[in-house]
Amino acid sequence: MTLSVPTARPDADLVIGSRGSALALWQAEWVKKQLEQAVPTRRVAIQIIKTTGDAILDAPLSKIGGKGVFTKEIEEALLAGVVDLAVHSLKDLPTRLPEGLKLGCVTQREDVRDALVAREGIQSLDDLPPRAIIGTSSLRRQAQLLARRPDLQLADLRGNVGTRLQRVDEGRYDAIILAAAGLSRLGFEARIAQRIPTDIMLPAVGQGALGIEIREGDSTTQAAIEVLAHHRTWHACEAERAFLHGLGGGCQVPIAAHAVVDDEGRLRLRGLVARVDGTRLVQDELTGDARFAEDIGRELAERVLAQGAAELLAELHT
Repeated sequence: MTLSVPTARPDADLVIGSRGSALALWQAEWVKKQLEQAVPTRRVAIQIIKTTGDAILDAPLSKIGGKGVFTKEIEEALLAGVVDLAVHSLKDLPTRLPEGLKLGCVTQREDVRDALVAREGIQSLDDLPPRAIIGTSSLRRQAQLLARRPDLQLADLRGNVGTRLQRVDEGRYDAIILAAAGLSRLGFEARIAQRIPTDIMLPAVGQGALGIEIREGDSTTQAAIEVLAHHRTWHACEAERAFLHGLGGGCQVPIAAHAVVDDEGRLRLRGLVARVDGTRLVQDELTGDARFAEDIGRELAERVLAQGAAELLAELHT
């Protein structure tokens, strides 16, 4: 499928490229507000761009190309100068960016956890009845759910947040799993039955943070977005993305990672690679100086590969 990318640039000092979903627009509007508050005379506009991931809703992400399906068309607009910055849920942004683009900054992270949204009477994963039907489009979530509850029936779930919630209300699923941060941003916190602890379900790389993508060499935009930067989150996500990059994975692979940086600048990174059916999990953790976040991520990737993750990844590509 080929989608047309806008060619006309809005009349503004800074133009934000965004998907058109409710969550993407909330995120773009939040960034717009921060940029305008920092410099009240600055004119900021949002350019909505439809991506391949938005256009194809009847197939699992793992079948249509993974993370890049939500960024390709926006990145084309960036390179063409139609927009100056792109606002992404960082978990959707591939670790390998197109030549000429870079990750300009990362915003302060919100709740990293996955959230259980369930029909009435279910308040946690432990409340799910035998063979309950769970909706999720994430292989990472699927693998960790099945590792804990192999009796569960997993069903693919696509569409915007409102559509997904409606499917629970209609009784199509006993429960669904979504990112807690996205539900909170859209005002659906009351729908969360359980914020799943990270020792039960390790989150996606970058989950809960926004990534601001810009053109390399664009010093004007880089200076403008510094107001959005949160350096502790940057180091944590830098380690997670280095771990993912070291494994060569994306949405098509059950990979999870979560890093935290303490007040003394120590970074703790946990990483996981799983078999899709949850019958095997390879996980480990590493601690070090946050200034060397990328090195920590790469080293942890090497460790889990040596512990059996290489075998699991090979299975997925055969």
